[in-house]
Amino acid sequence: MADNGFNRREFLRYSALAGAGAALGGCASTMSAATAGSGMMGGLMGEGMPAVASLPAPDARQGSYAEVNGARIFYQVSGQGQPLVLLHGYPLSGALFARNRDALAAHFRVITIDHRGYGKSTAPGVPDSADIYASDALAVMTQIGIQQAIIGGHSMGGPITFGMYRTAPERFRGMMLIDTIAAAASPIEMGLWNGFATQARQQGVASLVGPLIKDMLSGDTRTKRMDEVTYLGNVIKECSVDAAVGGAKALANRSDATALLGQIKVPTLVYVGVEDSIYPVKIAMMMKNAIPNSTLVTIPGAAHAAVFEAPERTNQAFIDWASKI
Repeated sequence: MADNGFNRREFLRYSALAGAGAALGGCASTMSAATAGSGMMGGLMGEGMPAVASLPAPDARQGSYAEVNGARIFYQVSGQGQPLVLLHGYPLSGALFARNRDALAAHFRVITIDHRGYGKSTAPGVPDSADIYASDALAVMTQIGIQQAIIGGHSMGGPITFGMYRTAPERFRGMMLIDTIAAAASPIEMGLWNGFATQARQQGVASLVGPLIKDMLSGDTRTKRMDEVTYLGNVIKECSVDAAVGGAKALANRSDATALLGQIKVPTLVYVGVEDSIYPVKIAMMMKNAIPNSTLVTIPGAAHAAVFEAPERTNQAFIDWASKI
């Protein structure tokens, strides 16, 4: 895959640095909007952006349930048209997309899923593999009659999306990789996730809020927009202990999907907050270079939860890209 600029050794090296950056509160990687070139959409302007809905409490969401693989999976469906399935990261829920749903639903049929044990979903045992979540998501799509969709995964949702593509590439009309990574966890990152699993078990899920929020939201947001900090903290607190343990282990032991990147046959959006210190811009750039027919979007001033932190720019970017598929 040398012809598309992909270097697996370099990819893994930056994966190790990403783990170190998250563990130490790292420095954000940056890419100026001026560097946007072919296949890239840089910093997006605010004019004409879809309005952002107000935030209901995470536990006030209304939706439906699917009995899937021994779990009770909560999902929400809004809008009509091309299906757009959005998968949240660790240890969040579909509430992550609360500020995106209405704007996107004006153009697409938007489906968000709470992975087993997260948000309003429940499950027996400890779900410790991305493949479990991938199987659940495909089963929910089947149950609600969606044969093919644009499927996007945030953070842990990325490995889940890759697992879905390995199993059923025909279910994809497009792919969205949102502040995520393809490589397996480095030893440093593996230790970080295993540490979160231990902490969740010993101290409870609420103890994860502080360490995770510092990487999910930029410093500016954390100091000036406390309603957003509180909201995401409440989303995290909804996660069950078993899911917090299982999700951390799923991230620590995730499969290496780097070889899959060059085999992706559908249009792909690679999206990243410029201040993401968990899976920085450099990783997104390498994924973009490795995936044929891919587009890179960077969101200035936003960190790992950029979809939530910068909803207007996110919504416009998603609409502009997905409307062409």
